[in-house]
Amino acid sequence: MTIYHFVGIKGSGMSALAQILHDMGLQVQGSDVEKTFFTQLALEQSGITILPFQKENVKPGMNVIVGNAFPDTHEEVEEAMKLGLPVIRYHRFLGDFMKQFTSIAVTGAHGKTSTTGLLSHVIKGAKPTAYLIGDGTGKGVEGAEYFAFEACEYRRHFLSYFPDYAIMTNIDFDHPDYFANVDDVFSAFQEMAWQVNKGIFACGDDEQLQKIQAKVPVVFYGFDDENDFQARNVVKTTEGTTFEVYVRNTYYHTFSIPTFGDHNILNALSVIALSHYENLDAEIVKERLLSFQGVKRRFSEKVVGSQVIIDDYAHHPTEIKVTVEAARQKYPNREIVAVFQPHTFSRTQTFLNEFANSLNLADAAYLCEIFGSARENHGKLSIQDLAGKIPGSRVISEDTIDSLKAHENAVVIFMGAGDIQKFQDAYEKSFV
Repeated sequence: MTIYHFVGIKGSGMSALAQILHDMGLQVQGSDVEKTFFTQLALEQSGITILPFQKENVKPGMNVIVGNAFPDTHEEVEEAMKLGLPVIRYHRFLGDFMKQFTSIAVTGAHGKTSTTGLLSHVIKGAKPTAYLIGDGTGKGVEGAEYFAFEACEYRRHFLSYFPDYAIMTNIDFDHPDYFANVDDVFSAFQEMAWQVNKGIFACGDDEQLQKIQAKVPVVFYGFDDENDFQARNVVKTTEGTTFEVYVRNTYYHTFSIPTFGDHNILNALSVIALSHYENLDAEIVKERLLSFQGVKRRFSEKVVGSQVIIDDYAHHPTEIKVTVEAARQKYPNREIVAVFQPHTFSRTQTFLNEFANSLNLADAAYLCEIFGSARENHGKLSIQDLAGKIPGSRVISEDTIDSLKAHENAVVIFMGAGDIQKFQDAYEKSFV
């Protein structure tokens, strides 16, 4: 039997794809650095072998799938090429793999992972569905009709995909180490739009997405009156959110979600619109929306002492803003404390003022040292540059993390895309 060897198996997309192939009865193994990542637990639970990087892992007869973060000069990639093995990049493999299903790509600057998680949860309530979520979750299902997957715009990787449908949540300037500006980001999404085969579901409240053109129908969703699918009469409580959906100004159904903030209403609307288009039973959609438990590292909550601790992947000013707003909806009478670790020097430099504005929405802000990327040189920027723009903020380390205990009964949100979890772990251990 052919062994599929994953170079960089702990990457969020790679680990999810490895789980899918494993579920489909294929033989899977992989290699990575020895550091522990949140993605590896599911791999271990599936019994998938994870090896430390070394060229000896690569043997004749294997198919080698390479994570996008690893160059062709990586020792395992070089060994595979020397042996004449099939070597394929993650996004290219995924592009071929999805052709056997009705495929739904979820893309956007923000909200991809949450929306992919919600979409797969809803659809699998009606039809057999395989899925790949950017939090490292993947599931292969025998006889799957649908494949829901997260499609990342970074380095235009999503242009390897020709999906049946695409959900486009928003277009925003991010990844300044690659994209020049928001127009450059738009051009990538526009190119992606031409590759969709059946239909696009785009947030019509987003100015950039309003300009998207395609050879297939573009269905708009959002709060504004011009949208094909519109949310009206929204009721927000500390338990969740309820709203009515109108399809081209005709009442369709009332839906409830156990989540908070306008961004989660929009995510749900995109899923409702696609489900309507595919003639899925509205009652099933209602029930599945209500039973969604969320995805990893997206507003993940736990109680520690008198505080509520929230872990969130927010690493862009827009994401910090909506996460703080969601916390205020759920916990209107509590102090909101933001603990933020910037991810990449280029992003921090580009959005320095925007980060400060978003973090100022919290009642208190704590900052951790910038988590740099292997792709960049940090130059002269430091975390003090951001701290100087946020009145009353403090820079903390793992050694001084217990200063957060001064905020009794607060909601403490740990945010970032680097290794912010080590700060949260250190804080939680300080209670033991």
